[in-house]
Amino acid sequence: MAAGSQRSDKSRETAVKNVFRTVLLSVVVLPATQAIAETSGPGAGRVDGKVIEQVRGFLASEIVQMSVKDQNRKYAGRTEDEITELDNKWRKETEAKAKPLISATLSNPLSAYLTRVQANSNGLFTEIFVMDDKGMNVGQSSVSSDYWQGDEDKWQKTFLVGASTVFVDAPEFDADLGVTVVQLNMSVDDPQTKKPIGAATFQVNLTEMQRRR
Repeated sequence: MAAGSQRSDKSRETAVKNVFRTVLLSVVVLPATQAIAETSGPGAGRVDGKVIEQVRGFLASEIVQMSVKDQNRKYAGRTEDEITELDNKWRKETEAKAKPLISATLSNPLSAYLTRVQANSNGLFTEIFVMDDKGMNVGQSSVSSDYWQGDEDKWQKTFLVGASTVFVDAPEFDADLGVTVVQLNMSVDDPQTKKPIGAATFQVNLTEMQRRR
């Protein structure tokens, strides 16, 4: 399952602008110390609590925390146009022979860590990716269709809601794998400040999870 849907350049540019306005507004509306514990979404209740806590542990790891914070600092001054340009570059690279942006992301330490987590899950996780505070990919276990996820629920209903937020999307049947999967989306929180610094998506193999019960 791809991390994001293909859209026209114009619609993507509009989406980036709308998200930037939402982020700026959320900074005003949400108190800096606010921590919201919320589980929502059409798939709420489908993922075992122990799996959610396991994912929290992965997201609290040093490699995740350092990677997200580093990218937040690196891209702190990025404009809407620059984010759109990066997203367009990524989407074009998915169909090109040369893939400098994709290759750099998939070969970074966080992607290597997420790939190991997926492999060590023995089929429980079929895709993992982590996003920064603008919705851009920081690391991932496989290639996604786009670089920017800021216009999707996986980021808007986690990072923008607050710390400790869990959003479980609707389950789907993956014909390629022959199993039912669901995207478990969570805010990536700073353990010290208790604030969200990014978001993450773990695609859970519900068929495998139920088998283990």
